[in-house]
Amino acid sequence: MKYVLVTGGVVSGLGKGVTASSIGVVLKACGLRVTSIKIDPYLNTDAGTMSPFEHGEVFVLDDGGEVDLDLGNYERFLDVRLTRDNNITTGKIYQSVLEKERRGDYLGKTVQVVPHITDAIKNWIESVAAIPVDGKEGPADICVIELGGTVGDIESMPFIEALRQLSFSVGQDNFCLIHVSLIPVLGVVGEQKTKPTQHSVRELRALGLTPHLLACRSAQPLLDATKVKLSQFCHVAVDNILNVHDVPNIWHVPLLLRNQNGHLAILKQLDCVSNAIPPNLEEWTTRAETFDNLKNSVRIALVGKYIGLTDSYLSVVKALLHACIACSLKPSIDWIAASDLEDATANSAPESHAAAWETLRNAACVLVPGGFGDRGVEGMILAANYARENHVPYLGICLGMQITVIEYARSVMRLERANSAEFDPDTPNPVIVFMPEGSRTHMGSTMRLGSRRTLFQTTDCITSKLYHNYSYVDERHRHRYEVNPEYTDKFEAADLKFVGRDESGKRMEIVELPSHPFYVGVQFHPEFKSRPGRPSALFLGLILAASGQLQAYVDKQQNGN
Repeated sequence: MKYVLVTGGVVSGLGKGVTASSIGVVLKACGLRVTSIKIDPYLNTDAGTMSPFEHGEVFVLDDGGEVDLDLGNYERFLDVRLTRDNNITTGKIYQSVLEKERRGDYLGKTVQVVPHITDAIKNWIESVAAIPVDGKEGPADICVIELGGTVGDIESMPFIEALRQLSFSVGQDNFCLIHVSLIPVLGVVGEQKTKPTQHSVRELRALGLTPHLLACRSAQPLLDATKVKLSQFCHVAVDNILNVHDVPNIWHVPLLLRNQNGHLAILKQLDCVSNAIPPNLEEWTTRAETFDNLKNSVRIALVGKYIGLTDSYLSVVKALLHACIACSLKPSIDWIAASDLEDATANSAPESHAAAWETLRNAACVLVPGGFGDRGVEGMILAANYARENHVPYLGICLGMQITVIEYARSVMRLERANSAEFDPDTPNPVIVFMPEGSRTHMGSTMRLGSRRTLFQTTDCITSKLYHNYSYVDERHRHRYEVNPEYTDKFEAADLKFVGRDESGKRMEIVELPSHPFYVGVQFHPEFKSRPGRPSALFLGLILAASGQLQAYVDKQQNGN
């Protein structure tokens, strides 16, 4: 196994995840099999209990792992299926070591950071790197490891030491270190400054790791003089200094690395040039250029709770992008804070209220994504009501589906106090209830998580047609509450159809309103399996409906074209 380690310096948020994913894309295009590992130095066992405002979205894997959003980038870029073990956290490592200590596995030894924690990290990396994630048998050729945070952070020190030991044990021909750093330009001087990167590399080398390549983030392309200066002070060959400057869209990043022969520098360091072929990135080139040249756009109202940080809905945004490109459209997402639509805001902040409603009315479609807690729920219900009554295409995901059900119960079935037990435990009409198997005392990993099967109850529904009339679909879930099965017959009698259910038939998965052009709610998260060039069926349906292409698309599918 050969390892490519990606570290970051100077500041966080440089795009290490996109850089690591792009490196994987270029190596995969060279005919090599690639897997990925993300190391997060925080003490949380996983990302499941972290606020979206704090850390962006929680990405869910097939096996139910709640992981860092960078693993979503890996899956989308490399088209692989990762496992929960591909995300290593300090919490997981310490938990495994302490469990061994309690069992007596260390035979009375004093348990220390070195060697016990560092050995646990190395063993975890080597075992996970050997797990195939591309559907083929046998381990991958190269494992790309991204170390979260910034070099010098206290919490990442054990990982740095473990990776230093790993680089020594596997040998220099099997280990390549790429350091991502910032080259700022001071407004007054206008000169590209290398000093922050020099200090970052010096700190990395003091910890026992020497970078083989530098990936320099900058607003504009690096000057040759800047590269020469970096080479002199950072002990890295000029040809191994890659410039990852700002680009129109992230699909250009693999092309940027390829054009600078970044793949060759990595292959030479790993002594596997003879095993590789020239990188075939025609599909990526076409995709990047197609997006750059799109003229027409579609306005999408995204009504959510966490719009202060767009990374909170990263997979939703990517899924919309994939669907829009398939329809030859550029996504224009209008972010609406759900609470701004509520009547209370009309009194406290009338301008925000008026602007939110104007934005909603100007959108071609409405999307209500997942979330937890009661803040903004009434605004989401108003958005669902607007979309239903005005025949505006609507997609509700997870909480968005539950919103659909609550709104319909109140407005159509006249159950005025209908609600979710999550928001109102005393509601006389709990149309959404807590799942029987859930835990009310522990938050982490106690939801219904991971890939679950949904069986279509009929092929005569828009969702089934979008999924090519398959009898079932496997999608990823993350929820504690569900539609109350005691109310399903009443909803269906009122023309709100549950066209998808789980294998027991008692858990509602997909809801549709047949009298509406596109009014769909799903309990699962279709965004997690959307891929460039292979968009999620439901996101595609939403955009097709918003642009007036849905019926033609369905007819074409039904005719087998």
